Amino acid sequence: MQRRERRRDDDKTHQIGDWIPKTQLGKMVAEGMVSTMSAALATRLRLREPEIVDILLPEMADEVLDVNMVQRMTDSGRRVRFAITVVVGNSDGFVGVGRARGKEVGPAIRKAIDIAKLNLIELRRGCGSWECGCGKPHTLPFATEGKSGSVVVTFKPAPRGVGLAVADIPKHVLRMGGIRDAWGFSKGHSKTTVNYGLAAFEALKRSTEVRVTKEQLAKLKILTGAAEVKAIALDSATAAKILERSRRDDRIKEKVRAVERMLSRKAEAAGEEIADDADAAEPAEEEPAANGGGQK
Repeated sequence: MQRRERRRDDDKTHQIGDWIPKTQLGKMVAEGMVSTMSAALATRLRLREPEIVDILLPEMADEVLDVNMVQRMTDSGRRVRFAITVVVGNSDGFVGVGRARGKEVGPAIRKAIDIAKLNLIELRRGCGSWECGCGKPHTLPFATEGKSGSVVVTFKPAPRGVGLAVADIPKHVLRMGGIRDAWGFSKGHSKTTVNYGLAAFEALKRSTEVRVTKEQLAKLKILTGAAEVKAIALDSATAAKILERSRRDDRIKEKVRAVERMLSRKAEAAGEEIADDADAAEPAEEEPAANGGGQK
């Protein structure tokens, strides 16, 4: 099993410089209307471009949880593919898990990282343990449970200083999200790394869907997202280039749609002409002679 934590600032800078935003959220980020990841998720627009995460969370790291090789016999021989499971996070309130398949390990890892960024969630942290009263967002605010396949994972708040009392796979997911203390329990076939990681991520995701009152927010010291919110904005030159490429791409798409509409109209007109010619070419039916004319 491979576990690697990587930060690729050079690659991200290169990708952002060549990025052409195609979604509404991407254009809002490029124009500076959205400057934080919390604001991007608050728009309720789906994340469809990983470059948005690269811009708003430049400190994002990734870690490979599992590399699984699958072999299949075909008529042409043995076919080998790799299934990669990756977790990404900034260790401060944002985490995502992704899984991808590919013929080669490198491209599959990059694809899994992009999918994990698109699955990013904003965690809730707090001081939910009855044994602790520090008031700092170091653990979960309440117990939560997630399931994937046969694996069921339960996380409970722990007092400060306990650490992550969980197995290795969910420990990486919690650490990437910024959880420092937690109790963990699991049921099922937890040796299945993929289901174990997905169940841990599902548990964290469910904790964000629980309704809490203002009194609970104050009592449990619940913090949603990053502790230190940093507004990120592209420099004017990069933003101008990205927006210009986006406008150029939109103009090209509009021209393509106009050509498609023109061809469609021509095809319809040609079809009508062919139908008219076919109707004109049909021979007229002869009327029968009256009173049996022509017979002797």
